Formats: sequence, structure tokens, C-alpha cells
Amino acid sequence: MTNQLVSTATKGSVLVIKLCSPENRNSLTAELRKQLGDAVELAENDRAIRSVFLTSDGPTFCSGGDLRMLQTACDPWPVHRRFRNLSRWLTPLITLDKPVVVGVRGAAVGGGMGLALTADVLIAGEGAKFIPGFFKLGALPDIGTMYHLPRLIGMARAKNMLFSGASLSAREAFELGLVAKVVPDDQIEAAGFAEAARLAEGPAEVMGLAKTLMARSFETTLHDMFAFEGLGQALAMSNPEFREGLTAALESRRADFEGAAAKG
Repeated sequence: MTNQLVSTATKGSVLVIKLCSPENRNSLTAELRKQLGDAVELAENDRAIRSVFLTSDGPTFCSGGDLRMLQTACDPWPVHRRFRNLSRWLTPLITLDKPVVVGVRGAAVGGGMGLALTADVLIAGEGAKFIPGFFKLGALPDIGTMYHLPRLIGMARAKNMLFSGASLSAREAFELGLVAKVVPDDQIEAAGFAEAARLAEGPAEVMGLAKTLMARSFETTLHDMFAFEGLGQALAMSNPEFREGLTAALESRRADFEGAAAKG
């Protein structure tokens, strides 16, 4: 019987995904990655789920790669196969067309930091630490770190953080703009879920479309971005969420985006 390393719970319109392998510091073992991929697939396919909150059990958010596995699986083909499988769990998480909130309590190390950076909104406990760790092993930053970190804090700061190997405290990450909010450690789950619930009440499908377009903004010309905006806006304005938002604004009331989407 497979151990449950990732749990899921649907609370209203929010899917709570929790890494629950604290005895292994929630390291990214093959089985944990598979179960995380299954959880993301659930979020992808269920329209009633309008946002995701990803967090973890235990004192460590995620310790990154499974070091014992790396001892015997660092030849070229095992590494190639492992990274080819990113498209089955990591890419779907990054490109999920719904808001994703990540709550980090404790250390996010190496690939665990990369996992945290997949957030649309990242909330950290006061004791959280973001630790690159890659170059201490002689490994390349992975799990999307080299994609996300320069976009979030700029290329110079990203290089300095990765090359120095220095860890960031929650407060330092907040000051850099990496983290949206810092809360007491024992309030991570409540604060993260509240933010995910707030986003779920908004025009979640339209926010998902905006995510898709913004992900292309660094490699896209101005004219192409305007074209994407126009095509995306045509799609957004045909969505029941837009019709509800516009009607609510004209009637001076709060929009019921979730109800509108359910009817649509």
C-alpha cells in the first residue's frame, strides 16, 4: 500500500494540497512528486475548484531533492527521465489556470524553494527560510528556480542569492517582494487558506487567463502582447464572470463571481 505523502481536501471552492511527509522533511521523492501531480490534476479538472492552497505538515516546508536517491540516480539517463517527468507535476502546477497560494512554514531548501516560487501569492511564517542550497551540492538550480527567481526579484539579486548560497529570512524575502505576507508560524494555514478563499471568490477563470498571458510577457514583443491582450479580453468578456462583474458594478453591489461561473 502506498503511503500518503500528499493530502488533498476541498473546502468550499479551495483545494488544499498538503505535503505530509514530515519524517522525510517533505523531500521531493518520486512518490511525493507523483502524488503532487495527481493533486494538481484534480485541481485542473474540477471546475468547482477555483483556487489552490499548497502547504505542508511539520517544521520543514520542503527539503528539496531526495539526497539518498541522488546517490544512485545521477547518471545521465536517470536524470533525463526525472526531469522529463516534470511535465507531469511541476509544469501543470506552474501553468494552472487558477490562483495558487503557497504557505511556507520552516525551511524551503533547494527544489523546495523552487516549489514555493510556483505561487501566485506566497505567504511565509515568521520562521520561514528560503535556502538555495544547490551549489553546495554542485548542482544546477532546478524545479523552476532559474525561471521564477529572476522574474520575481531581478537578475542581479537572483544571481547574488544563488551564487552566495545565502538564505533569506521571511522578512528579507518580503522586503525583496518575493513574499506577499509574513504571519506568525502558527497562522500559516489560516492566513493561506483565507487568501485562497478570497481569490476563489473573485473572477478566478479570468485571473487564470491573466496568468497565462503574463507568463509570456518577458519573451513577447509589445505588439504581440497587445495582440494577446485583445484576444484574451475578447475571451474574458464572453465569460459569465465578466457579465456578473459588470452588472454588479452598475447595480452598486458585490459581484457573485462564483455563482455566475457555476451557472455558466
